[in-house]
Amino acid sequence: QVKLVESGGGLVQAGGSLRLSCTASGSPVGAVAMAWYRQAPGKERELVASIVGGGTTNYADSVKGRFNISRDKYLKSTYLQMNNLKPEDTAVYLCKMVIRQTQYWGQGTQVTVSS
Repeated sequence: QVKLVESGGGLVQAGGSLRLSCTASGSPVGAVAMAWYRQAPGKERELVASIVGGGTTNYADSVKGRFNISRDKYLKSTYLQMNNLKPEDTAVYLCKMVIRQTQYWGQGTQVTVSS
């Protein structure tokens, strides 16, 4: 059974940085696509960043230039480096991986940015 576990969230002041990690366990193969989403209270879940295929990345306009998504060579871990954090980045961050045509989600990690 595939399971995703995220870590790295926390409380940070505006302008600070955090690095989120997400690792898949229970799969003999790596993911073909990885992504980070976030959901703030009362708002819809939104795509923050993704990395697919040979390494093509995509970012939400609101985080371009501040966030960077990466992955390990085994395609079982993804990372989200978040710099120059803003209060509006406060949300639960969730990772998603596509492994053997099946989507898996992590449980989420809270990121809170104080002003």
